[in-house]
Amino acid sequence: MAVREILGERIHRASNLKGRFVLRSGVVSDEYFDKYLFESDPALLREIAEAIRDLLPEGIDALAGLEMGGIPIATVLSQLTGLPTLFARKKAKEYGTCKLAEGGAIQGRRLVVVEDVITSGGQVRLSCQELRRLGAEIVCVVAVIDRESGGAANLAQDNLELRALFTMSELKRMALPS
Repeated sequence: MAVREILGERIHRASNLKGRFVLRSGVVSDEYFDKYLFESDPALLREIAEAIRDLLPEGIDALAGLEMGGIPIATVLSQLTGLPTLFARKKAKEYGTCKLAEGGAIQGRRLVVVEDVITSGGQVRLSCQELRRLGAEIVCVVAVIDRESGGAANLAQDNLELRALFTMSELKRMALPS
């Protein structure tokens, strides 16, 4: 098995759950990828970040990890690449600094938005719209898993390119029989 397939199998084994789950998009699924199970494993998280590093375009200024699942991935990517990381909330704080993103300036920066799992892309679109409103140029969105539920097409409506490490179909093919 190639390195990529081994990584896909490990992600599937660590995070694939069966049952009845309501996704953020409202869709009900009998399968769920609990990203916190692969993000909380330090060795697996590092391997994921190393693989995602190859998806990053040249000439970016910073990473923007989305609350909450994109933050651990962006943090490890930052360690591997030397790029600074912004920690982007779903909405700006209503107290203290009242910022949408912590970790530095947004205006005029070329950002790659980092997310864990993309389903419909709804929250990513909203976050990217806000980052753009604050003056960022969003170069692309990287994610660990594209659930193939319309997210890439929805992001494209906002001129956002999705670069996913794996699609749901790929992870299912890479899973070892139980």
